[in-house]
Amino acid sequence: MHLAEFNALPAAEATRVVSVWAAIPAWVDAVVAGRPYPTAGDLAQKAADAASAWTRADLDAALAHHPRIGERPRGDDAEAAASRSEQAAMATAGDDIAARISAGNAAYEDRFGRVFLIRAAGRAPEEILAALDRRLGSDPADETREAIGQLAEIALLRLRSTIADERIPS
Repeated sequence: MHLAEFNALPAAEATRVVSVWAAIPAWVDAVVAGRPYPTAGDLAQKAADAASAWTRADLDAALAHHPRIGERPRGDDAEAAASRSEQAAMATAGDDIAARISAGNAAYEDRFGRVFLIRAAGRAPEEILAALDRRLGSDPADETREAIGQLAEIALLRLRSTIADERIPS
């Protein structure tokens, strides 16, 4: 979608688009309310700035829509499609790595009470497993901050893949 199209969408439609990036209502409202954006970089900057205020409650709300890493996302909506694309590398995971990630997911959920979240796009299954193993030993507050950072990376990646007018800075 071109930036001009995004800027011109009715608020309800823009809300649906931005909710795919991260389903955090206050963040979605802030990004939508910031329209029109002069450049895609301005849109990305607004999204990143608003994400810097995310809390544990925001993380929990967003994770209600995220599949476990290594599990095929269900549904045919835009969010499921984005997750499938982002986790495409997991299709190359060997049985041992997939089993270890599955066990790590369960251990993570037991320890932290939420699904393990990582920006999977651009990462090999072995990298995901190493991050999962490392993060299992994290302090809960540090892990919450890291998970929020990963969520922000996912949101900005999804934004960049949606808005096509110009290259959006990473």
